[in-house]
Amino acid sequence: MKREDVLMEALPYIQKFYGKTIVIKLGGHAMVDQSILETVIRDAVLLRYVGMKVVLVHGGGPEITAKMRAMGKEPKFVGGLRITDPETLEIAQMVLVGKINDGIVSLIANCGTRAVGISGNDANLLIARKMEPQRVMVGDVVQEVDLGRVGEIEEVDPEVLHCLLAQGYIPVVAPMALNRQGGSLNINADTAAAEIAIALRAFKLINLTDVDGVMNADRTRVYHRLTLPEAEAMISDGTIAGGMIPKLEGCMKAVRNGVTSAHVVNGNKEHNLLLELFTDEGVGTMITP
Repeated sequence: MKREDVLMEALPYIQKFYGKTIVIKLGGHAMVDQSILETVIRDAVLLRYVGMKVVLVHGGGPEITAKMRAMGKEPKFVGGLRITDPETLEIAQMVLVGKINDGIVSLIANCGTRAVGISGNDANLLIARKMEPQRVMVGDVVQEVDLGRVGEIEEVDPEVLHCLLAQGYIPVVAPMALNRQGGSLNINADTAAAEIAIALRAFKLINLTDVDGVMNADRTRVYHRLTLPEAEAMISDGTIAGGMIPKLEGCMKAVRNGVTSAHVVNGNKEHNLLLELFTDEGVGTMITP
């Protein structure tokens, strides 16, 4: 394909997305590999320059684990889920808000545009309640596990995001929330991104991850387009399992609640974000009603 054809293929999408809100969840390897993160941030800034309103939500699980070990605290997982005691929550806040969030804001500044780093605690953006004990498989036994200071979002007040977007800033959101008593809770970043997309009535939610999209059971092919009923069936029959489930459930909830489409895209491959948005074929999985 000639270079001018690439631009002409992108043009109708650029026109269609102009002025629309897009929520991008940064996750996977991009959170620990600076060069991947820089490429993703450059792509996000480009979206801002072609007239889209961009909100970034980031995770940071591997960095939290590394920082805990460096501070001499062994992370505790049960059935793959992190147990967040008060000390772990403090370290998570330090890493998410103090390090990762700040780093992303600086990268955006280096690309010549303005960002503001906030956490879900700021301006009552995310209000949550402590998560109920979760039933998880430990070996062959189902156990009820209290995850500690982990929250389930009850309410989103997007006013602060609307203000920042109206002023031309890119908001960068760390997945923390307040409970009704003013205490902090850690939030799953996939869930936070989906709830923020719904509250903003976003046009698209993009979940950047380490895999090429939603795949078949043999992991040999990517489904480029899925409807909600198809995605639900694939979770029911076990085609979709493990860490893809919360990502896909977040995407499905967003689409059920008015987000036009949600996408699962491999953020490790250069410019995949742009290829997913601005080409007919796309590169990841797009979920629509």
